Amino acid sequence: MKPLRALLALAALAAATAPRPPLADLAQRADDAALAQRLTQSGGCPGCDLRAAGLRAIVLRGCDLSRAILREADLKEARLDGCILAGADLRRAELERASLRDADLRGARMRGADIEKAELSGADLRGADLREADAASSVLTGADLRDADLRGAEFRRADLTGAQLAGALADEAMLERAEAAGADLSQTRLRGADMDRIHAAGAILRGADLTDARLSSADLRGADLRGAQLEGALLRRTRLTGADLRGARGLTKERLRMACGDETTRLPEGFSIDPCD
Repeated sequence: MKPLRALLALAALAAATAPRPPLADLAQRADDAALAQRLTQSGGCPGCDLRAAGLRAIVLRGCDLSRAILREADLKEARLDGCILAGADLRRAELERASLRDADLRGARMRGADIEKAELSGADLRGADLREADAASSVLTGADLRDADLRGAEFRRADLTGAQLAGALADEAMLERAEAAGADLSQTRLRGADMDRIHAAGAILRGADLTDARLSSADLRGADLRGAQLEGALLRRTRLTGADLRGARGLTKERLRMACGDETTRLPEGFSIDPCD
């Protein structure tokens, strides 16, 4: 029996000391469980090709996945708070209900990504490509989206309170019923955006391009709209109490007649507004 025990001991030792396959190899083999374990142990894998990897509910707080290829990866309910994902490829990735608080997503490619109900408060998304992404009901409070590409993105009922969106491209974006109180949308391009019932009290829309935007029943109380382009914007029942529209371009008396305000609403010379009920 001794020789058998010796052989078994040698086999166990060989298995324990055998080199583990690289993370990229594990991803290519679709060995999701082993890949998740290795990522958890290593704290990330910058620049790795992890496309279509199954990493649902993985916990990788503070990880480094900068420049990683996570295209079409399943990261639903993942916990990636504080992770570095700058320059990462997350196109069509599944991130529903994922947590990315304070994550670094600068320049990330996220076109068509599903971030519905995801937590992105405090995240840095400067220059990120979020075209046609689904961010419905996501939380982006205090997030930095300056110069991001948000064209055609879905932000219905998203929380953008205090977010920075200056200089972003958001043509045809869906912002219906979004919370955007105090958000900075200065110089943001919102042509044809659906902003019906948006709550944007105190928001900064100075110089924003709102050509053909829908703002029906929008709450823009105290908003800064100085120099904004409002040609063709639908202002039906838009609340402009205390808002500043001095220098607004493309505004017509007929359009403004559909909105309401009060004596604190500041308008271009020659314009007036009906009081809100």
